[in-house]
Amino acid sequence: MQHISSSAILRIKPILSAGPMPTPDPFLFCVYHKDAYPEGPIHKTMEAPYPGNGHDFDPEKPYRMYHGIRIPGFPQHPHRGFETITATIEGIIDHADSVGNAGRYGKGDVQWMTAGKGVVHGEMFPLVNIDEPNHTRFFQIWLNLPKKNKMVEPSFAMFWANDIPKYQSDDGKVKVTSWFGDYFLPNDKEQEEEEEEEEEEEEEEEEEEEEEANSKGECNTVAAKNPNVPPPNSWASDPLNDVAVLHISILPGGSMVLPPSIVKGVNRSLYLVERIDDDVIVGGQPIQGKVVLDMDPDHPVEISVPLSSSSSPDTKGGSSSSSEKPCEFLMLQGRPIQEAVAQHGPFVMNTWAEIAQAFDDYSRTKFGGWPWPSDEMVFPQEKTRFALLNGSETFPST
Repeated sequence: MQHISSSAILRIKPILSAGPMPTPDPFLFCVYHKDAYPEGPIHKTMEAPYPGNGHDFDPEKPYRMYHGIRIPGFPQHPHRGFETITATIEGIIDHADSVGNAGRYGKGDVQWMTAGKGVVHGEMFPLVNIDEPNHTRFFQIWLNLPKKNKMVEPSFAMFWANDIPKYQSDDGKVKVTSWFGDYFLPNDKEQEEEEEEEEEEEEEEEEEEEEEANSKGECNTVAAKNPNVPPPNSWASDPLNDVAVLHISILPGGSMVLPPSIVKGVNRSLYLVERIDDDVIVGGQPIQGKVVLDMDPDHPVEISVPLSSSSSPDTKGGSSSSSEKPCEFLMLQGRPIQEAVAQHGPFVMNTWAEIAQAFDDYSRTKFGGWPWPSDEMVFPQEKTRFALLNGSETFPST
């Protein structure tokens, strides 16, 4: 049997604003976007009711325009030296870039882009629905590139929601979406049951073998591999870096065990982003509020959401509305790159001289220019989710 650690939390850091949250190496940036965009206009412009001012990040509003003027989002802007991972829960995002790649995605899809030596892209949130709200929820994550890959060619990958592994507990109270990483894959549950039936001596022998492999920087054996493949020069493309991006949802009365990392020496952080006003128990410790938990990845840890007064039946015999709301975490994990980071605006390099060079290169070349007719590039309202890569369109499987 696995020992559940009671000291799994190394640090607890409050998230003080609606902006970027603290991230561990190899990650650089993480924002949780949650916007209650209304129904779109009937004349198919997909525009918001009121124009933006070009810098709307007001957390007190029901939704934000960000840098968009007519359509919410982030019109064309450059990047160099890292990767963007956009992991969606609700809503639609339109992507276009200077390489000529594009896409419309959302509703659980993940878009992964390697900026490398330089790319210009836009991310817009068109109000495609005219008969229902256009609410969006997603995480924007930046993953660093090591020095040797800072100047690689830009690349692009799309993981459709249908192809992303999802775990659900037997009681239906726990759901885990494995946006990336070899955790909570379809046959993990069967593997756990088999391990519980094994003799204690056999388990100890396996643990010793795993420790020896980890001490050599080798990857532990896992039952399955995530079918989605990141761009080729990504830090996540090497399994020894054990990069994982998980979305965890737990209803009141539910509990789960987060397994130890497959590889030793990784950083792991948990972000509590929803149902933050009720206690959630992590490693035996009550946690409340919007926080990031830096975890000890070497041991399994239990996460549970207890039933409380807010989740008890109401006086009419039904359940209160809050009882239907899950507690939600984002988990980020990966082996640190451990290189110097120089970051200014949209560029991330290793030295400030390289940052100055990035600005100079962008000023001269515009990283290939912008091939689209609008800075706020969106696609026709009736167009379904798609990915355009190297001139070829693909669509989600049905």
